[in-house]
Amino acid sequence: MTAFVYMLRCADGSYYVGSARGESLDKRLAEHQAGTRIGYTYHRRPVTRVYAEWFDRITDAIAAEHRIKGWSRAKKEALIAEDWDRVQFLAKRPSARISSSHQSPSS
Repeated sequence: MTAFVYMLRCADGSYYVGSARGESLDKRLAEHQAGTRIGYTYHRRPVTRVYAEWFDRITDAIAAEHRIKGWSRAKKEALIAEDWDRVQFLAKRPSARISSSHQSPSS
């Protein structure tokens, strides 16, 4: 059985990151939409799936969930947009971002 990590955009504009087992994200998304579980998305419906990634093992999906939850909003939005250069840039320490933005592209 596969697993996945997913990100939802809530009605209030916030993001929710979760992980689950299964072959399809449809059931889990329907649970969020129906409010079958009281939690973060319950009062922030409707939700829209903006990102999903499948894994062979739930432990890998959970690790990805925890990693993404720690990201800034900007980095999450870069992931959603599949802007890998921006994700990589935002992964740097803020002080390293400043110094690298002042370098010429050929350096």
